[in-house]
Order: sequence, then structure tokens, then C-alpha cells
Amino acid sequence: MERPDIREKLFRDYANTHHEEYNEVVKQLKANMNGAKPNDAHIALAQYKIPVITMNIDGLHKQAGSDALELHGGLPEDDEMDIAWSLYNKPVLYGDPAPNYAKAYEMVYDLKPGDIFLVIGCSFHTAIAVDLREVARSRGARIIEIQEDAAHNVRKILENIKKE
Repeated sequence: MERPDIREKLFRDYANTHHEEYNEVVKQLKANMNGAKPNDAHIALAQYKIPVITMNIDGLHKQAGSDALELHGGLPEDDEMDIAWSLYNKPVLYGDPAPNYAKAYEMVYDLKPGDIFLVIGCSFHTAIAVDLREVARSRGARIIEIQEDAAHNVRKILENIKKE
């Protein structure tokens, strides 16, 4: 997220000391994502039954049909919005434990030489993303990065992999 005005409010300390303001930030995030639909990348990953580890909190992988491991959780349900500040993993905030990180490391550690590890639209600056790439590399997996135009390129790459 490249929104410093919002990012600075996604800390546990902020949520605990500014309940109403934090709840408004989460409502704004939810409103911004309202109506978002999975794109072809989400759909292709689900159709090919690719295990997904995502840092996104938008729920689009699950909407597309993937059994996605959401590293940073999701957003509160509508009936939880008034207590959003008190919820953990909805989403994971800076300063919160991230319970799904251990599961992600386990998934990647299970890769074998020759397996493929797709990295799609993922930062080179986020520690967990860098770490998971390194674990995949250490396990002998082939790493394929899809950083540009993932909505159109993921399906093509999956089709090419299937042909190999």
C-alpha cells in the first residue's frame, strides 16, 4: 500500500488509542474494496488449483475459489466494524503477531527441487516476501516472478508451465 496517510494508522498502538479514528480508516479501506471482483489472475490460480499465499486483505483469491493463506488476514465483517480496533487478524496490524507466517514458511519449506514458486505482484521490500523467496530458492524450487500486468500474464504463464 502506497498510502502513507493510511499506513501510519495501521499500527496496533494507534488502533488501541484512537478507536474511532481507526474504525473510520478500516471503514474507508472496506469501502474502497467494496465491489472489487477477482481478475483473471485470481481466477486462473483458482482454476489451476495453485496454492496461494497472499499479503492482500481484499479476499479476492477466496472469492475466485482459491483456498488462500492470507498472511495479513482480512477485513472485519460489517457487524464488526464498530469494534474493528479490537480485532486481531482483521487485518494484521503493524505490531500484531501474524499467525499465518509460520504456515507460509511450512508451505514453502515443503517445496522440492523442480517445484515452481510463483511470485506475483509482490514487493522486494517486504521481509516475509523476501524470506519466502529465499526459502523456495534454498529448497531448489524454480522461482517465476510476475510483476507486470499480472491480470493478463498469470494465465499465459500457467498455460506455458502446463505445456512443459
